[in-house]
Amino acid sequence: MAIDKLEKDIKEEKLNNIYLLHGTETYLLENTIKKIKKIFGEIVQGINYIMIDENNLNTLISELETPSFGFEKKLIIVRNSGLFKKEAKKKNLFLEELIKKISNYIYENELKIKENNILIFIEYEIEKNELYKIIDKKGEIFYFEQEKMPQLIKRIKGICSAYKVTIDDLTARYFIECCGTNMQDLVNEIRKLIEFTGENGIIKKEDIDILSIKNLESIIFDLTDNLGNKNVKKSLEVFKNLIYAKESAQKILFSLYNHFKKIYIVKLSQKYKKNLDETLNLKPNQMFLKNKFVNQAKFFNENELRKILDELILLDSNYKIGLIDLEIGLESILCRYCSK
Repeated sequence: MAIDKLEKDIKEEKLNNIYLLHGTETYLLENTIKKIKKIFGEIVQGINYIMIDENNLNTLISELETPSFGFEKKLIIVRNSGLFKKEAKKKNLFLEELIKKISNYIYENELKIKENNILIFIEYEIEKNELYKIIDKKGEIFYFEQEKMPQLIKRIKGICSAYKVTIDDLTARYFIECCGTNMQDLVNEIRKLIEFTGENGIIKKEDIDILSIKNLESIIFDLTDNLGNKNVKKSLEVFKNLIYAKESAQKILFSLYNHFKKIYIVKLSQKYKKNLDETLNLKPNQMFLKNKFVNQAKFFNENELRKILDELILLDSNYKIGLIDLEIGLESILCRYCSK
């Protein structure tokens, strides 16, 4: 289930009693937990607030049955328990029995749980096992996936609006393209811009260029643009800035190889009329990168791209056996293709 419903319920201070929250967008997930705690009210750890993980899983049922002395309900959070991992179940007979036991307990004691507890399972990876199916019937399951561009723009604008700062859609999009799609990183960066702009201010593209820390992917796009435009000075400047920022040469090499591999895939997909969405294998929240790869593919022909990839592979091999310094090797490749 999409998180829109959960966010609406929380805004209206309406809570269910059994949840499974899972997914890779950890910032939004953890922020949701904070909001649930706030709605829940006063919490006293060990009395009406219980944290359970893989080390004390066997206490879950007893905690559900123990009253929260002096409080109306108990908030129980089960985090990274392994109860939803397929591999763990196969390797651990105790865990397999515990999954059955907990599943049966929730199924048979739904009303008792809802009367006395709010039970929340938090997992990052899950298998739709019997416990998952029971929670799906008796409670609510929400998937926190990394969001797509329109959703991210809406969130960034919402954060700015809360501080009486304005950012338009195009600027918000540019900001996300520069800083990446990780919500925690975006929040950290937008806070700087909000502080800089001040109340009733407007965030502009030049503010982002001055203040924001671009993610490596965005910088690699900049480097490739300069490489495609044969601007050797700017290409080397971008590369040197990465080294100055203590980005490892090995990581830069790896990122450049993956970047040019995607451009090469675009070239081949266009040649053989293949579906770009499938061949690029971008995540849903990365689809905005497709046009950027298509535009950069115009800078290079197929043979050039193949040669660049071969040279990056050779550089990695020669570096590992001590024949060349990685930074010098990368500079050499950049200069060679800028000078053509």
